[in-house]
Amino acid sequence: MDKLKKVLSGEDGENNTDGTGILERANQASTLSWGTRMKGFFFCFIFGVMCSITGTCMLWLPLFGLIVFAVLYSVGNICALSSTMFLVGPMKQLKNMFAKERALATVIMLVCLVLTLCSAFWWKSNGLALLFCALQFMAFTWYGLSYIPFARDCILKCCSVCF
Repeated sequence: MDKLKKVLSGEDGENNTDGTGILERANQASTLSWGTRMKGFFFCFIFGVMCSITGTCMLWLPLFGLIVFAVLYSVGNICALSSTMFLVGPMKQLKNMFAKERALATVIMLVCLVLTLCSAFWWKSNGLALLFCALQFMAFTWYGLSYIPFARDCILKCCSVCF
């Protein structure tokens, strides 16, 4: 915490001649203890899940249910996704998200997130909002499975046997 205070006040005593950028220096200065990281992860993840569940319950309200659903469901997914930033840090999380094995799932999830909001606010289509939420959920699941060794292969083999 002292290092963060020094960096923010400009008293770090280091010249930035080693080529590190401001984001890297801020990332190094903002180290959290493991307990704080776990608390942040659990809070952000549980808040995201609760937003998604609340949004799903609000879907069936007349007049404004679709908009509330789309916003809460999307905010919930963003919170759940960003919760892992507490564990590995924001820069490493962004690098992991766009790594070769996760890039397609990440892009599909983010595009479906935007399309969910578009279908609720501009197109006002319940069917499209539900479709994009389902695609968003599947992409998020596929993204999450990429962190478990051989999980994607197992799912693909199970689906090939079923079909």
